[in-house]
Amino acid sequence: MYKKIIRNDILQSKLITITTVIFVTAAAMLVSLAAIVAVNLYGALDTLMTKAQTPHFMQMHAGEIDIERLTSFAQQHSNVEEFQVVEFLNLDGSQFTFGERSLASSVQDNGLSVQSRSFDYLLDLDGQVIQAADGEVYVPVGYMKDNVVKVGDRAVISGKEFTVAGFLRDSTMNSSLSASKRFLVSSNDYAHIKSQGHPEYLIEFRLKDLAELGAFETAYANAGLEMNGPTVTYALFRMMNAISDGMMVGVILLVSFLVVAIAFLCIRFTLLAKIEEDYREIGVMKAIGLRISDIKKIYLAKYAAIAAAGSILGFALSFVFKGLLLENIRLFMGESDHTALAYVLAIIGILLVFIAIVIYVNGVLKRFRHISAAEAIRFGSLQEKHTGARRITLSGSRLLNTNVFLGMKDVLSRKKLYATMLAVLVLSSFIMIVPQNLYNTISSKSFIGYMGIGSYDLRMQLSGNVDNFSEKVADITRAVQSDQAISQFAVLTTKTFRVKLRDGTEENIKIELGDHSIFPIAYTKGKAPAAENDIALSTLYADDMGYEVGDSMTLVMGDVEKKLIVSGIYSDITNGGKTAKAVFSDQSAGTMWSIVSAKLYDPALVAVKVKEYSETFDYTKTSDIDEYVKQTFGSTISAVKTASYVAIVVAIAITLLISMLFIRMLVAKDRYSIAVMNAFGYTSTDVKVQFISRSIFILIIGVLLGTILANTLGELLAGLVISSFGASTFEFTIDPISAYLLSPLLMAITVIIATLIGVAHVGHIKISNHIKE
Repeated sequence: MYKKIIRNDILQSKLITITTVIFVTAAAMLVSLAAIVAVNLYGALDTLMTKAQTPHFMQMHAGEIDIERLTSFAQQHSNVEEFQVVEFLNLDGSQFTFGERSLASSVQDNGLSVQSRSFDYLLDLDGQVIQAADGEVYVPVGYMKDNVVKVGDRAVISGKEFTVAGFLRDSTMNSSLSASKRFLVSSNDYAHIKSQGHPEYLIEFRLKDLAELGAFETAYANAGLEMNGPTVTYALFRMMNAISDGMMVGVILLVSFLVVAIAFLCIRFTLLAKIEEDYREIGVMKAIGLRISDIKKIYLAKYAAIAAAGSILGFALSFVFKGLLLENIRLFMGESDHTALAYVLAIIGILLVFIAIVIYVNGVLKRFRHISAAEAIRFGSLQEKHTGARRITLSGSRLLNTNVFLGMKDVLSRKKLYATMLAVLVLSSFIMIVPQNLYNTISSKSFIGYMGIGSYDLRMQLSGNVDNFSEKVADITRAVQSDQAISQFAVLTTKTFRVKLRDGTEENIKIELGDHSIFPIAYTKGKAPAAENDIALSTLYADDMGYEVGDSMTLVMGDVEKKLIVSGIYSDITNGGKTAKAVFSDQSAGTMWSIVSAKLYDPALVAVKVKEYSETFDYTKTSDIDEYVKQTFGSTISAVKTASYVAIVVAIAITLLISMLFIRMLVAKDRYSIAVMNAFGYTSTDVKVQFISRSIFILIIGVLLGTILANTLGELLAGLVISSFGASTFEFTIDPISAYLLSPLLMAITVIIATLIGVAHVGHIKISNHIKE
């Protein structure tokens, strides 16, 4: 019986059924995709780090190294499972040539390595440990994605010819957020080129108990071992590898939740419309003694069938699109070992959507209890109560056209009826605007404020382990100082110190020394360091060490302790989010690097100046700041850009379908009123203008509310993601043309088109066919 009723009902209301199935399909597909991508991201990352045996603790070091002392420390520490020192031969980007292309403009620290002995393996694209033969070079996979090089290309590195034998995945340096990139060569080739570069060392440990990593870091710092370079831990490796695709997953999840909410609104609206259409029949069924539970089953069966069809179709479509979303994950991390789990969780997610729909429909159907059989049989429809617009009269409104006035008044007098469409437009605006704002923010030049970098045009970075380092920094400084095209410049030098914590233990801390007032950054709390005893901390440092503005901290400088006061706390997503800034002078600690930054009178000259300084000072990494941000954060920007475009398409599709469905149902509901207006001389054009006025009125309110929601709740949600890797405060950088003009205009055009389609047949409504008793 139910099968026949469902089939007949679907045939009578094809548009409603198709639209409802589309929304359930979209919701199920997005939930399935979010589950598949999230699990594959976690699984692929876990597989990569397991196969590569990623270090739990890595101390990068430039300068002299005492292997025996390090080995003794590793042997004496009970938590150390494995220990090794890996050499990294730092070479200037100009020394790498692939065909006609050079890495001279790369902001990365490109260098050569040989395959590790015990762990931290470099893997090929099949996940196997690579053994490079003489004359072969394996290139980081990021350069494959950027189309810099392909397998079989001729490469020249420091004058020696190589053949590109393949690409490698590096679990410690895959991410663009990592400042270094390793190229793999044979031991013989490495020995041949070693004298032409600057060796750095990766001091690596794998621990028996990863939970004791914090205690191990403290023990390493207290032992006074080599630490002239960044310190990176297992958790930070995971975060850097996952962040780009993780942000994409976050956007998909956000859109998924919103589409599920819209699907529920759509179901509620279509269900209430169907109940009203069947109002007299429901009254008859109640009058003849049919139980409410039996009446509910008729409707529940239909929507259960729609939910089942939409869920199955959504699951099938997720297989169509998953390849596109998993492409980047597969390239950088390989296949996941949790593929089966991904599909299981996707099915569970879809089942939850299906069950939620059935429960929701059952809840809406409870209103059958309040339907009076006598009233339903007599009137054949629910008797609406028009409220909220009694004081608004046509005679009192001289500014508005009559049809526009009637359309707006109808919205105000039947608020509950239009609430569904309003809610959908609010959510659609939110879906469209939030990813756009997030993309505009992380791609804007002002985003460097979250990277602990001031606003300048030119950046020259010099590694601390180059020969005659101080003299070379002085040469660059004199050249910049005498350059008439440069308006301002600053020299900032990063060194590693030890800080004594409140519990008496010591920890490494990287401090950038120099004048921080020239290119100031924004501070979450407090201000930039100005006095000799001032220090500013990044958010992650401040949180980890438990310091607030005004607190005192002790710095260990050789055998001397220096008292400092925390002057400010700022956001920073570079170097793992752990940096500090101060202005005091120091000669005791080894230099990690120096950065000479400059602002030009004419920013259009930045490309010329980059080329000029790159050629003059070929031992530095010279880049314009936009290129630096692009290379450092480019993959994340690209992922969010793709997600923002998808969100726009989804929002437009939702707006079109819901608006069209709503207007079609509204026309059916108001057919008697339309027929009366036609009888009084209103033309079909007048009626269409009234409906368009209703739609635009709701659209204006919806877009305003959606924009406010996007700039408050949306900013908060985006801030939670950004803060997870070092940015403590977050504000959207909004493109007003896109957010406040193009997006609303796009939605307005969509709503008008949907309305015109919905009211296309109002001219065929005749009063003779709609006389009420």
